[in-house]
Amino acid sequence: MYNTYFQHLNKKITLTRAEEELIKSRLIVKKLRKKQYLLQEGDICKYTAFVEKGILRSYTVDGNGGEHIAQFAMEGWFIADLYSFFSGEPAIYNIDAVEDAELVLMTKSANDMLLQQCPKYQTLMLELITNAYIALQRRLNAIPHLTVDERYQKLVQQYPVLVNRVPQHMIASYLGITPETLSRVRKRIANNT
Repeated sequence: MYNTYFQHLNKKITLTRAEEELIKSRLIVKKLRKKQYLLQEGDICKYTAFVEKGILRSYTVDGNGGEHIAQFAMEGWFIADLYSFFSGEPAIYNIDAVEDAELVLMTKSANDMLLQQCPKYQTLMLELITNAYIALQRRLNAIPHLTVDERYQKLVQQYPVLVNRVPQHMIASYLGITPETLSRVRKRIANNT
């Protein structure tokens, strides 16, 4: 069950067998059915989740019931409400399964223990958090500087598998547009190729 997790870690750092066993002893395996929650807004985020199989999404819901997707996570990606996880404050995000999913979870106490006992894990966490911050900055920078067509094309180019597995209304929410606008964007792009 931990194959993808340790393959991902070993691309970034080289773990000894003992280090892998130490980390493995702190992991929790969880399966989610499609539409099942890992986290609901207002609860404390108790886990960081690594996706072994399936797709999850992180989103908020506005006063009118509209969903605003902040992040997707598919195989090989991590997802959590990091502010809630590290601060212990209530989560602002919901996280649920877009598809049936198999996850590897890490609790805050296990994360803290590994940071103390395994310097390579500390290096890995620093890299993961730095990469997440950079990805967030790039996404926020793209919103005012790229047209909707350009944002969609960039998403398709960077994550073609994701775009083919996620319903179009969720892609529209992620891009901050209506499904009707996304349909027009896709039609324009198809006509120009």
